[in-house]
Amino acid sequence: MQIIVVYDIDVKRVGKVCKCLRKWLNWVQNSVFEGEVTVATLRQIQAELHEIIDPNHDSVLFYIVPGAAKLTREVMGVEKLGTSNII
Repeated sequence: MQIIVVYDIDVKRVGKVCKCLRKWLNWVQNSVFEGEVTVATLRQIQAELHEIIDPNHDSVLFYIVPGAAKLTREVMGVEKLGTSNII
C-alpha cells in the first residue's frame, strides 16, 4: 500500500517524529512523508509515533492508498525532493 503522512507536532517532538518516519518513508516537504509500506510496517510506524506524540496537542494524518490504485502527484512551484522515490 502507498501512504502519505502529514503531521503537525510540537517543536519539542518534531525531530523524533521526523527521525521515526525517515526509517520507512521518503521526505517530500516540511511535515510530509510518503512511500510504499506493508500493513505490518504501517502498524509499526503508528505504534512508534504513538510513543512519541502527545495526542492532546499533536496531530498525525495517514492517507492510505490501498492495492493497485495509483496516486498522481503534481507540483506547483519548488519541488523539495526529487521525483525518483515518489509513490
